[in-house]
Amino acid sequence: MKRNLFKTVFTLAVFATFFSCDEEFLERSPTSFINLDDTGTSGQLNPAILDATLNGVYSMMINTGTGGTTSHEDFGQKGYDIMNDFLSGDLALTSNAYNRYASFVNLQATVDYAHNSNYMPWRYYYRVIRSANLVIKSLGGNDIVPDSDGGKHSLGQAKALRAYAYFYLTQMYAPEYDATAEVLPLYKDADDPVQPQASMQLVYDFMIEDLTSAISLLNGFVRNSKTKINQDVARALLAYVYASKDESASNLLAKGLADQVIASGYPLMTGAEVTGGFNNISTPGWFWGFDITLSNGLDLISWWGQMDVFTYSYQAAGDKKGIDESLYTEIKASDIRKSQFDAANSLQPRGKFYNAARVVEGQRNIEDDYVYMRIAEMYLLSAEMSAKENDPTGARTRLKQLLSQRFTNAADYAYVDGLSGSALLDEVILQTRIELWGEGKSYLSMKRNKQMMTRGSNHVFHAGLSVPYSDDRLTYMIPRAEVQNNPYIN
Repeated sequence: MKRNLFKTVFTLAVFATFFSCDEEFLERSPTSFINLDDTGTSGQLNPAILDATLNGVYSMMINTGTGGTTSHEDFGQKGYDIMNDFLSGDLALTSNAYNRYASFVNLQATVDYAHNSNYMPWRYYYRVIRSANLVIKSLGGNDIVPDSDGGKHSLGQAKALRAYAYFYLTQMYAPEYDATAEVLPLYKDADDPVQPQASMQLVYDFMIEDLTSAISLLNGFVRNSKTKINQDVARALLAYVYASKDESASNLLAKGLADQVIASGYPLMTGAEVTGGFNNISTPGWFWGFDITLSNGLDLISWWGQMDVFTYSYQAAGDKKGIDESLYTEIKASDIRKSQFDAANSLQPRGKFYNAARVVEGQRNIEDDYVYMRIAEMYLLSAEMSAKENDPTGARTRLKQLLSQRFTNAADYAYVDGLSGSALLDEVILQTRIELWGEGKSYLSMKRNKQMMTRGSNHVFHAGLSVPYSDDRLTYMIPRAEVQNNPYIN
């Protein structure tokens, strides 16, 4: 039995309080975690309060209902990874017996501000922001550097979590980086009143400030679980923020950060590991994830339930999901990743994501872990930034380092040496889509590379459809609940 990160009675009490709070995400006095009357001393005198509060935020990333609904698609970060992968076109809904994701995949939900698909991520990410702001306030505010290492590390995690939430909001609720566009209400403090939409420039500046500070504050932090954010996770998040701006200076900063994470020493997943189930947080190539235990109470409403045929839920029962057929055909036969997908069963990822027992519908209560980030992402992001900034040697080197773990014969990826310019960048983007399929990263790539979304022939809805990244249907709408409760948004 894996160690349970959240076993203390105090932490359980915190969770119970948190999940019984009012559903309105614009509540201006969110006291679910920390008594704001005691914020001047609570964090200093009781580090366990801060730890429990941060653990509560990490737990929110995997818990059901954190988007404010009872929907079977509402289960935290991995739920939005699925939705985003659908919008990228790389994840295909190949049959829809139970009607899950139907209006979303049919591209109707994202243009309806009353649809829960727009509400759930908005509410979830702003709950993360609210909770992070409480931790930051308890430690003295945005501009304070705590005296203790424990205080610094708690503050660093909270700032990184806040930036993580704002980053996903910028990617999902705006078509692209536009410095002057008004995008999101920006809440910097727990006591902020309802805010108007800030410009994207202001939101990005705030994310960069948060993550830069987090990297400094997390210096020397040795985490006891990959669930927690450390310097490497903060650097990777900042790399994604810079890369999403799609500007030369930012690209170079993103590459430098990705290279720093690579230098930390996480090994690339081997061929055996990328076909080994993606179910264990101890996998050396993972550097951020969640150690799922029975006490987390996950079952069919979960990422595993939606994606794994060997878990009792929708993937096995008839809402089948597989790789886009056109993308599948681009995977070379000698590439180990080809075997991640079952051509005889709707191209489901039966060889990538699976419970180790391999019994169809066998896993009822989830113990398999969630992956948020792994080192392959940084190799691919470094290669992408190099390709964009006229460093073909750097791009080819990083790409070949990855492909050396996906092919047994170097001759099968020797073609990379002959690539340059747009052909090299296209290859890096293709390998990113193949390598990170089903992990929630294809949508981010589509947005920052301003690509076309094209669906192959195996999609239930809109097979063969091609639309640009900027199409309204590929970006979420600010939900009705926010419009009704925020007087500054029309």
